[in-house]
Amino acid sequence: MACNFHHLTQTIRLSFPPLHNFKVSDAFTNKSLITTFPVRFSVHSSAKLTTSIRSLRVDTASISYRSSCTFTWDDVFRVSQPEYSPDDSSDLRGYFEKIKICNRGSEMQSEFFPFIIEDQVAGYTHNRFASHLRKYDDVFIYSGNNGGRFGSHVKLNSKLKTADERTRVVGEVIKCLAEEELIPDIQNELYPVASTFGSPIFFSLDRAAAPYFGIKAYAVPLNGYVEKDGQKFLWIGKRSQVKSTYPGMLDILAGGGLPHGIACGENIIKECEEEAGIPRSISNRARPVGAVSYTDINGFSYKRDVIFCYDLKLPEDFVPMNQDGEVESFQLMPVAHVANVIRRTEFFKPNCSLAIIDFLFRHGYIRPEYFGYLDLLQSLRRGDFS
Repeated sequence: MACNFHHLTQTIRLSFPPLHNFKVSDAFTNKSLITTFPVRFSVHSSAKLTTSIRSLRVDTASISYRSSCTFTWDDVFRVSQPEYSPDDSSDLRGYFEKIKICNRGSEMQSEFFPFIIEDQVAGYTHNRFASHLRKYDDVFIYSGNNGGRFGSHVKLNSKLKTADERTRVVGEVIKCLAEEELIPDIQNELYPVASTFGSPIFFSLDRAAAPYFGIKAYAVPLNGYVEKDGQKFLWIGKRSQVKSTYPGMLDILAGGGLPHGIACGENIIKECEEEAGIPRSISNRARPVGAVSYTDINGFSYKRDVIFCYDLKLPEDFVPMNQDGEVESFQLMPVAHVANVIRRTEFFKPNCSLAIIDFLFRHGYIRPEYFGYLDLLQSLRRGDFS
């Protein structure tokens, strides 16, 4: 398929106040959180802009997920200490803020059309993104609001009968859209497209394109913990600076998206080996403990994600070792200190914060006595499970 388009030019404009005595106001708590460690953002654009800021809170709501941020484990340990911000263990506002970051853009839902396959809603496309699909009318068919069941919508051409044919043809369109810079670089990892989890698969779509078609995506994060002298510790990873998404940020021990053709449990075992060097003899003890969900709309992207959470109790003497180059290093931290990092900073990859907050509920670190307990618990499942 030949790509027919006018090349788009994108300009990134960032402005910062003077670097001396920089101060970021916490919009959620109306309090200022001042850090004194150096943070570096590298914005991947034609300008290759790199800005060093002496005192800046890492803001994943405003910084691109492709930006890189650099902070040290010493910075993480310092902000994790109870004395860094005394008497805040029962303050849930920092957790609410992390959930809010993963659930942006609800006011934009009306800008999206249903994406229809075999008379079923498989996803959603932004009305302006849908306009770019019109030139591929042998693959996608646009229908205006003619009073039908779905109103305005984009439909996969019914002439495409098999999952393999759809995967191939849609994949060619995705390559063209990537060349137009309408979607990020192709990741060559296929996600299944279905109306609901476990339903027959219509076709498979590159992971990078899934949010632009509002496809429901699934992931399997694993919290690996250790018990020592009656205290629980979590293994935390720091993502490689060369990762294409959220480089340099904190992460859970292991996990990843759920690609086509692999079950959740088997995917956990695979991710444990690749990301943390956990042998199957240990990783097969991982327990499924529930799911959290979120809906994040940003521009043309409509993420409808469900993450199936797993816990794994590890031997005291186990030390993770990354095998695939995606993790820079690991540290073992008391769970209460990890909770402080979640609550006080935005060092963690956003959806990993949700998986850890879920862990904190289930292991008793967030208690019913804390104001907002039920609201926070419910907000972990703000997305659509169906």
